[in-house]
Amino acid sequence: MAGESRAAASKESVVELVELIAKALVEKPDEVEVSSIEAGRTQTIELSVDDSDLGKVIGRKGRTAKSIRTLLGVAGAKMDRRLQLEILEP
Repeated sequence: MAGESRAAASKESVVELVELIAKALVEKPDEVEVSSIEAGRTQTIELSVDDSDLGKVIGRKGRTAKSIRTLLGVAGAKMDRRLQLEILEP
């Protein structure tokens, strides 16, 4: 049972991590929405921001988005899961 609750806490903490990073990057942090979809051992994190902040989350040549995905990859390896980031267009 303890393993299941730890896994649930880890899944929630990954969502909170993405939300924290996104809110630090954007001009309108109240518009940041993060949700999670699970399919087997894969967890997809969906990130939605205000249209005017989309470029800040993606970054030049996608570098910011790539960095967030790298962090998710490290967290996923520790959790023995595959974590994906989807940035949704408004």
